[in-house]
Amino acid sequence: MVEMSRAEFEEAVSDGLDLVPPELTAQMDNVVVLVEDEPPEDSGDPDLLGLYEGTPLTERDSWWAAGSLPDRITIFRGPTLRFCESREEVIEEVAVTVVHEIAHHFGIDDERLHELGWG
Repeated sequence: MVEMSRAEFEEAVSDGLDLVPPELTAQMDNVVVLVEDEPPEDSGDPDLLGLYEGTPLTERDSWWAAGSLPDRITIFRGPTLRFCESREEVIEEVAVTVVHEIAHHFGIDDERLHELGWG
């Protein structure tokens, strides 16, 4: 397991967000990116690295905006640190996870992400 403080991990998440092209981040609508230590117990996957919760842009229509809470992208620190073998690998894996979860915000499913090499 890699040792990394919460602040260092949050910085890695921020760096991952910086890799997303500005034209895409400008299209992100009503979404927040969070860091949690562990996935929720009801996720069924203690090794989950990230989670998108919300309504993808491709599924939104006029009803969506009325009182909708922000979509949430959560990156999980514990599973990521246990999965990786070095700080460099953590930084790389966080970047991949951030891009993966943002893709879900844009309506891209896991199957397509795997085809594109972001699985």
